[in-house]
Amino acid sequence: MPSRVLGAEQIFISLGPLQLTLPVSALEVYAREGKINDDLAFYARYIKPEQLEQLRNILLTRADVSPVAVAQFLYTPQGEVILRRVGEVIQTKAFQPGFYAIRAALIQAAADPEGLTLLNVLRNFPTYGVRINSERGFEILGDLTNAIRETQVAIASVEQQAIAEASTTPSDERISAPLPMATSLNSSQGQDLQQQGPLKWEKQTLLLNDFSRSRAYAVDVYLPQLSGRSAPVIVISHGLGNDRASFAYLAEHLASYGFAVAVPEHPGSNAERVRELFSGLANEAGPPSEAVDRPLDVKYLLDQLGATYQGRINLQQVGVIGQSFGGYTALALAGAEINFEQLQKDCPVLNETLNLSLLLQCRAIKLPPVDYNLQDGRVKAAIAINPVTSTIFGKSELADIKVPVMFVASSNDTVTPPLAEQILPFTWLTTPDKYLVLLKEGTHFSTMAESVASGGVIPIPVSVIGPDPKIAFDYMKLLSLAFFKTYVAGEPDYQRYLNAQYAQSISQEVLPLSLLQSLTAEQLNMRTNRRQRTENRVSPTPQATP
Repeated sequence: MPSRVLGAEQIFISLGPLQLTLPVSALEVYAREGKINDDLAFYARYIKPEQLEQLRNILLTRADVSPVAVAQFLYTPQGEVILRRVGEVIQTKAFQPGFYAIRAALIQAAADPEGLTLLNVLRNFPTYGVRINSERGFEILGDLTNAIRETQVAIASVEQQAIAEASTTPSDERISAPLPMATSLNSSQGQDLQQQGPLKWEKQTLLLNDFSRSRAYAVDVYLPQLSGRSAPVIVISHGLGNDRASFAYLAEHLASYGFAVAVPEHPGSNAERVRELFSGLANEAGPPSEAVDRPLDVKYLLDQLGATYQGRINLQQVGVIGQSFGGYTALALAGAEINFEQLQKDCPVLNETLNLSLLLQCRAIKLPPVDYNLQDGRVKAAIAINPVTSTIFGKSELADIKVPVMFVASSNDTVTPPLAEQILPFTWLTTPDKYLVLLKEGTHFSTMAESVASGGVIPIPVSVIGPDPKIAFDYMKLLSLAFFKTYVAGEPDYQRYLNAQYAQSISQEVLPLSLLQSLTAEQLNMRTNRRQRTENRVSPTPQATP
């Protein structure tokens, strides 16, 4: 093994008055050879064998990213926030925050022939020692543990409420699944809405240029073959770092049931923009202006569709569905405006949050605090999948939405945490037609199809995607179709599919599905407090470990 001029040789661990040390070489020998020498043996006796094996894997697991991509991200505002937080725990030997040292080590490790691994980060740390501030680390770990516990209680509350609603579903509204496809397009009775519809459709790609904003972008349009009537319109807005292909499966499905579906590519926050960031051609993937430009993309798109497909589409019947940043886009078009007062309140303490979505939401604080009038009156209903909501909208703006809304949350979403971004915000909605859908064991990526066009710009491990995506795809096909048939196409028979009992009947064991229409903040708080009282009764008094 070649020696290095720079690189940490010792790890210093502060445990109250105790100062422990561990040579980096001991970790390297264990990672590469599986041998535990005397230096590591002291610590190994406190660690379970399976945890030791996990440590070895963590030390050697390689992230296949280029040094340019790593450097570009770490110099973005979002990257610097993460570095500051990590730097509170990982410091230099002289007790200085590790911000600059960590950034340098990550970039150098990515440039190393062996790639970006934790072991290489240690070997490229630009000081003699790495100091672990265990006190701060335990504080953050405690915050994380509390957040996980609160989320688990909230998830259980949603499931319990959904079960309660299912038990009270009137008999004339109950449908069992699966069902065969009905022959009539105009009646939902007897259809399996997860299956492709009876209509043929054609796909066209338009190139739009909004000269007023110097904004050019492509749009895929899926047109059903209808005779004698115009098609209601659904717009699908992709998330940050995605593209038009991410929800092509959903566009095709809706088109087969008579919807004209338009899928715009948002040029300031799509896969190509992330690729430009990683290659050094852009400063950040989602600049503050995207919070305004995305809804305006859809407004301009609807204007152009009216001129291009006059007589074939009905722009008085429009629905919007979006995921993540696209979920924000859908809600903005539905009537929620950017809440600058909430941004001013939440964003100054950004370094203390565990909510990664605030890294995106708080970019909007850089915008001039004016009313951008992002709502579009043509939008009659909106579905927001894993949306960002808590700070960029807050309670007051979500309460202003008057059209029907469906929130979709995933229990294992670490990008837009379900409690903060969907479950609690759902209780802020005042529209009478609102739905909360929960994908138990789902992640932020469960409903997205892999995009060939993106070229793997953000490779996502299978373990991060979660259970079989096809199950999530089928859920979204059915729920979005029933929702938009009911509230956009004006076919109320489809509302029979939008209840807790039917969701329960199609739920799959590996990705359980829950749906509810009523949940209050008081119910969430009551169940959280009850759980805490139970834990206090059954938990023994903590004892010091010898």
